[in-house]
Amino acid sequence: MILKDLLKEINPVCIEGNDCIDITGVNIDSRRIEKGHLFAAIKGTQTDGHQYIGKAVELGAAAILCEDMPERRDEGVTYVQVKSTEEATGKVATAFYGNPTDKFQLVGVTGTNGKTTIATLLYNMFRKLGYKCGLLSTVCNYIEDEAIPASHTTPDPIELNRLLGKMADSGCQYVFMECSSHAIAQKRISGLKFAGGIFTNLTRDHMDYHKTFENYRNAKKAFFDSLPKGAFAITNADDKNGMVMVQNCKADVKTYSTRGIADFKAKILECHFEGMYLEIDGKEVGVQFIGKFNVSNLLAVYGAAIMLKQKPEDILVVMSTLKSVSGRLEPVHSPTGVTAIVDYAHTPDAIENVLKAIHEVMNGKGQIITVCGAGGNRDKGKRPLMAQEAVRQSDKVIITSDNPRFEEPQDIINDMLAGLDKTQMKNVLSIADRKEAIRTAYMLAQKGDVILIAGKGHENYQEIKGVKHHFDDKEIIKEIMNG
Repeated sequence: MILKDLLKEINPVCIEGNDCIDITGVNIDSRRIEKGHLFAAIKGTQTDGHQYIGKAVELGAAAILCEDMPERRDEGVTYVQVKSTEEATGKVATAFYGNPTDKFQLVGVTGTNGKTTIATLLYNMFRKLGYKCGLLSTVCNYIEDEAIPASHTTPDPIELNRLLGKMADSGCQYVFMECSSHAIAQKRISGLKFAGGIFTNLTRDHMDYHKTFENYRNAKKAFFDSLPKGAFAITNADDKNGMVMVQNCKADVKTYSTRGIADFKAKILECHFEGMYLEIDGKEVGVQFIGKFNVSNLLAVYGAAIMLKQKPEDILVVMSTLKSVSGRLEPVHSPTGVTAIVDYAHTPDAIENVLKAIHEVMNGKGQIITVCGAGGNRDKGKRPLMAQEAVRQSDKVIITSDNPRFEEPQDIINDMLAGLDKTQMKNVLSIADRKEAIRTAYMLAQKGDVILIAGKGHENYQEIKGVKHHFDDKEIIKEIMNG
């Protein structure tokens, strides 16, 4: 593709060299550069791509996208200077892969919790409605049935546009995508055309990266600020930041709520561990989910499907057949009448929501034993809050290891325990070995009790000192129950 055509959507500060050369690839990793490629030098959190311009040229880069012109400029190489390479790279990658988001409807989902559930349910629903679909999520990326493993919630702009290009070539009509705050802040979604956006909720997360709650909120808000006229924005009216998100939004704004007045409303009629009976916009529907927060998630799915011009009755029929995402409030029953719930909850509010959902079903019968930990090398501020939340709504709590990464498991456990007073500690055990913690919880449980195993959900590994060891909460509890 001709360089000049790749630069149509960006306003370069200056171009030095020939802009009519053919570009055969676009990359932000200098190690992947081949002859004829464009190298985008991005100032990242860890390294500055400008340091690798020389390396990229050595490997055959024909053009360089940069914020600072290098002192040494090689002959026969075109240098394009821009204000922000983060922003420009997305637009260049989109152009290189043939503007894929012009060929299907792309819906982005952002917020602290619920992104994976909503994006996956929309993907499953629209496939059942007979459309070809793509999914970009934390758990996995899909083009129809083909799974493409995910390394980040949102891939880098090159990888992202390559995937979207594949989806367009495969004839996808709808693509549903999680948009993390990192991806929005780092302009990884720059250049993409969204048909709509969904906001789930906002609570404390990723403070290690964003530093303040305001920065985190503004990153999410930037997504809605950038939605074009003609798109839709669906926001959660039950979240105090819900209306903040859409303040300057040019898109068609709709709200959903389980509590008050909104465009899309729902209430719980009945609730069991296997599912709920709901009323959505005045129509009754049975669903295979539990918990008020899942009612919110299903409402967001319903609202998005309505905005994508689907019939209400068709949406509800398909909704009744949908199942929960793996590792999200997943029940495992023992022969002795104990229920274990495996869930990905790894923030204080996610633990709060899951425990609330369990209480809604149990209705005061039986005890709740919670097994939870916190990830290493992440926001330390949430650790005591997670312990407090677990203790507040459980009869017994076992604090254990999650993904310690490069930290010592016991140090993380101590950070969590630091949030508890003497009275709270009476019902708390700490067992660093996660398997032993789950085994102990099962030994303490009696008929009618529920064990919540929180933190890892769909993950089938534990990350220790840079190595991923196989570890699956579901497998472990089944083995213990049937042992």
